[in-house]
Amino acid sequence: MDMNDLFRMGAELIQNNSDDATTGLDLGDIANAIGGLLGNSEGGIDLSSIVGSLSQNGLGEIVGSWLGSGENAPIDVSQITDLLGSDKISQFAEQLGISTESAQQALADALPQVIDQATSGENSIVDDMLANIGGAEGAMGMLGKMFG
Repeated sequence: MDMNDLFRMGAELIQNNSDDATTGLDLGDIANAIGGLLGNSEGGIDLSSIVGSLSQNGLGEIVGSWLGSGENAPIDVSQITDLLGSDKISQFAEQLGISTESAQQALADALPQVIDQATSGENSIVDDMLANIGGAEGAMGMLGKMFG
């Protein structure tokens, strides 16, 4: 799935969530804000920063469910800030002109599905990440350093 399609899918989830503050927002604006929040310099998702914050915040099991092929575990609104950081959440909220609380809820609604879609199927960002760190062996070495 193309990253722009992925960010647009996340934007639709946010626009259609139960929060009135996000209902009237422009899909393109939301997609751009998601891209700014999750993106990296190569135009993909910066999974390494998300994965890096897992070991610090005890969210490995939740985000691991998003990366796997089973059901996506929900993430609590307060855990979104732990995962992404309050600065990024504030920037996201400011970019869309919504409250921090609405931004947190929107991201809690959309992020599990966006990460799941980005990491499933052929040519996923996981394949790209593995290629960048030396394949599965490089990933195991990286995880050993993080959790060792």
